[in-house]
Amino acid sequence: MKVTVGVSGGVAAYKAAELVRSLQRQALDVHVVMTEAAQQFVQPLTFASLTGHKVITSLWAGDSDESNLDSAIEHIDAAQTTDALVVAPATANILAKFAHGIADDFLTTMYLATTAPVIVAPAMNVNMWNHPATRANLSLLEERGVRIVSPESGYLACGMIGSGRLAENDAIVQAVLDILNHRNDLAGETVMITAGGTREALDPVRFLGNRSSGKMGYALADAAAKRGAKVILITAPTALRAPANCDVVPVVTTEEMRDAVLGRLAEATIVIKAAAVADYRPVMQAEQKLKRSGPLTIELQPTEDILAEVVRCRHEGMLVIGFAAETENALVHGRDKLLRKGADAIVLNDVSRPGVGFDSDRNAVTFLTQQTAIDFPEMSKRELADRILEEVMALRRPQKVVAER
Repeated sequence: MKVTVGVSGGVAAYKAAELVRSLQRQALDVHVVMTEAAQQFVQPLTFASLTGHKVITSLWAGDSDESNLDSAIEHIDAAQTTDALVVAPATANILAKFAHGIADDFLTTMYLATTAPVIVAPAMNVNMWNHPATRANLSLLEERGVRIVSPESGYLACGMIGSGRLAENDAIVQAVLDILNHRNDLAGETVMITAGGTREALDPVRFLGNRSSGKMGYALADAAAKRGAKVILITAPTALRAPANCDVVPVVTTEEMRDAVLGRLAEATIVIKAAAVADYRPVMQAEQKLKRSGPLTIELQPTEDILAEVVRCRHEGMLVIGFAAETENALVHGRDKLLRKGADAIVLNDVSRPGVGFDSDRNAVTFLTQQTAIDFPEMSKRELADRILEEVMALRRPQKVVAER
């Protein structure tokens, strides 16, 4: 398979040479595209020698530059014949151009012209990485299906310490292999995903709710659809645009979510309960708006335990994955929930950690089964969605082997 490595102009450009070698060790045919700025750090000849292919450095042909293409429109051919485009390092500048459709060199033009999956591995100064403009550009790219391999924290070339160091080669290569190998690994599966936070009315104006934005559930739905699954997304109210190619079922209350889940359960082969379900509802809902008049006591009653009902009603071969948001003793409470509910796995989210979890674009979780506890470090929720689905499919594979026997 053909993989194109785009190298943009950061000091980490030298690391792209080893990335090329690592991809070649996976029996991939690697081609390289360099921006003008990247050539200030590494010469095209380095990559030409490694790959055995001409390195593309410009849109324009010219006798004086052997690395140029023979015609200015061949970026379309390069874009259409590659199986994946991986940009490493991806500078803040190249991310901004990708996000806003600026096509002023070969790499940015190829990005717009390709329909192949795109992986970017950002590398930059920590302040540039944390800048709202960069975060917004990353969010835009993720919405469009670009896979982000998040940078690591450490000592940076600028002398600062923090996030922004190019991810290790193994992580980038694994992302490329995941993209190439899992395009249809969920084909034939019907994945039911719940998302958002349910609401329980106090009166016609107010409700009991939680801080869930629905971003994790929506990221899972998008990832599952892109991997070939039929996706049923049962969603409480959110401000998010529903992912493409999903059967969206809107609900508001926990009871409505429970009815929607059980009503479609027979169709599902995998159920992922990512929604933050309200655990209590008022015993009585006021018919009119409650007026301020001093202290107010509200009697609450437990809502339906949807995860437990799904486990009780599951059919043979169904996988059930729950989520647990905890603020203390997270691992203990997560394992307790796994055992009490009888799910195949629990995605444990310590929401007390700053910068991750509720209403954030990033998360860090532990994937718990009865045998294992797999820690996923902080990364984008879209990237995490693919990592979670890979673990879900790892649970699925032994079942298929047994079934085939």
